[in-house]
Amino acid sequence: MNTPDSLAARLFLLAYDTDKKRLTSRSELGYALRAAALADLVLGGFLVDDGGKAAPAAPAPGLDPVLDLVLLEIGDSAPRSWRRWVSRRASRIVPLVREHLAAEQVIKVDSRRVLGLFPVHQVTLRRPHETKRLAEEVRRTVRGGQPAYRVDPRLGALCALAGTAELRTVFTRAERRQYKGRLAELGRPVEPVVKALRKTIQSQRSAAASGG
Repeated sequence: MNTPDSLAARLFLLAYDTDKKRLTSRSELGYALRAAALADLVLGGFLVDDGGKAAPAAPAPGLDPVLDLVLLEIGDSAPRSWRRWVSRRASRIVPLVREHLAAEQVIKVDSRRVLGLFPVHQVTLRRPHETKRLAEEVRRTVRGGQPAYRVDPRLGALCALAGTAELRTVFTRAERRQYKGRLAELGRPVEPVVKALRKTIQSQRSAAASGG
């Protein structure tokens, strides 16, 4: 498959509705992408959990620009919780991932301004069949009977992140309920990140519902 390797890039593609030809979950996509970058760094051995906080574990030469930026932020800061790193500058990671995918010729981006003020970016998949194939691979992994410990950790993390972010392009609400335990098992190697993403989304929705 010629889809990009990073979890953030793959999650961005999974959030794209191939039928309606637009991104979904826009208000929470930044949190999901931040969590995906953190999960990638954990699985790569560059971050570890230190008492509920993210801590650098090893040098990381040759990372893609998005991962490099997130790891640099953590390395230059005092120890902070995973939830803090999921929410920090979440809105900024969306254009970073989008620009990276555009540069890699995975997507096409047409930009314009509404009323001459507000930027709008129209994203088009260059190979929508590959995104559909990726989504089906995620669904098949979650529905399948293969023990979670035998699933590639990065694929398992992608499944867990897509479920936690409630990407309706991948799972229905009923499927998320049905496979809740399976998704938790698949996300075990990056459990602090998955939990942080869930709590961040819940908090954001509560604040929006209360008008905060």
